[in-house]
Amino acid sequence: MLSPLSPLSPRSPAREEKKFNWSRPKLISANSGTGHKVSFSGSSKSTKSSNERGLSHPSQPSDSSRSSSPQTTPSATTWPPASDRFQARNWQRIDRQSEALWQETIPLPIESQPRPFLIYHDSFLSLIGPAPTLKILIDDSRAPYFHEAGVFHPKSNTLFITSNLLPDPAPDAVTTANKTIVITRLEFFTPTDFSRDKVRCPERNYMANGGTNYRDGLILCAQGSLNEPAGLIYMEAKRPHRTCSLLNNYHARPFNSPNDVVVHSDGSVWFTDPIYGFEQGFRPKPQLPQHVYRFVPATGDVRAVADGFGRPNGIAFAPDEQTLYVTDTDAVHASTAAGPAWDPTRAATIYAFSLLRDPATQAPFLVNRRVFAHADAGIPDGIKCDVHGNVYAGCGDGINVWNSGGMLIGKILIEGGVANFCFGRKGELWAFGEKKLWRVQLAEGTMGALLKI
Repeated sequence: MLSPLSPLSPRSPAREEKKFNWSRPKLISANSGTGHKVSFSGSSKSTKSSNERGLSHPSQPSDSSRSSSPQTTPSATTWPPASDRFQARNWQRIDRQSEALWQETIPLPIESQPRPFLIYHDSFLSLIGPAPTLKILIDDSRAPYFHEAGVFHPKSNTLFITSNLLPDPAPDAVTTANKTIVITRLEFFTPTDFSRDKVRCPERNYMANGGTNYRDGLILCAQGSLNEPAGLIYMEAKRPHRTCSLLNNYHARPFNSPNDVVVHSDGSVWFTDPIYGFEQGFRPKPQLPQHVYRFVPATGDVRAVADGFGRPNGIAFAPDEQTLYVTDTDAVHASTAAGPAWDPTRAATIYAFSLLRDPATQAPFLVNRRVFAHADAGIPDGIKCDVHGNVYAGCGDGINVWNSGGMLIGKILIEGGVANFCFGRKGELWAFGEKKLWRVQLAEGTMGALLKI
């Protein structure tokens, strides 16, 4: 899910607040803070304070279709006493009716948010739990080491992360336009105590990007170089992290620059293949459309299963594997001297597909393509599902969360946005903010659909 070197979304210019005939809805936790997304309304009829309304009686959207919520397990949540309920909170509720009427343009978060959890629907409360936290684990100003992949290996308690593009002055780096990508390995002893080092593979890994768990190691998307083919590689999770190539061509035609990958329970490997490598100067001119592919390592069968994307990027299955989500980040494209170009009229969209099996061969096909969601800030880059079927995406303002019906139910605001993220154990989530690695603690029952731990 390689995204460009510039910020994930354009910054809105700061504006002085103008005087309008509107009233500010009461938001839990009082002050919203600079950079928060706050809604206003010129026709707010409620005069009750947040304390009077209480947590159990929020303003409900008028659209009856929005009343559905994900299958969460709130019964395990213990809420604080009423006297403490509205003090020292790090989340705030968004008035959906007021937001639909009018919203002031406020710059995206540029500093750590004192209350980073935005509640768009009460179902998000059971996902984050009574005391969610957002903390910086690593702040490394040297380079954007925390960008993509995000593969957690439970057996070794290790997290693997790929960097954004880094300068490489080595003579043989000319084939990658003097750029490189580094894989960081974090071994955790406790949630906040860990060791950090670089992965040094015996074989050179050409521009690794997205990744996922596979057998006792991981699959990485190798974007290739001007000379080396792009494709999928398998890397052992244990040192010395030996690698081998799983796939490097589509019936003798070279892939563009595979970006993200997910594994189905039947053993098949699904991945996206945009042209970001060519646009960033380290891949030859594309020889294939920008497809989603399905690869079966056991047989070697590979076929295109979806097309028609501007830039196919993130990919994830719903927990029941009957729905496949693919992000299209065409709004960021064609790098220029000033950085990647941004076009707000192009796709920043999550598409959903249904899986349908052929009766005769049981081969899967993707049908019923539909728009699932459109990111309101930046692009939806990395994408994951939790065990309840909710969909998470790294966007220009942090991590956005939709329920399985496509309704935005919450956000985790993170300064500078997030390209990708990874679920750990019992509601733990790591978010990749380029030069910063963030740790998010949600409710223990909010587990990633991939590992279910």
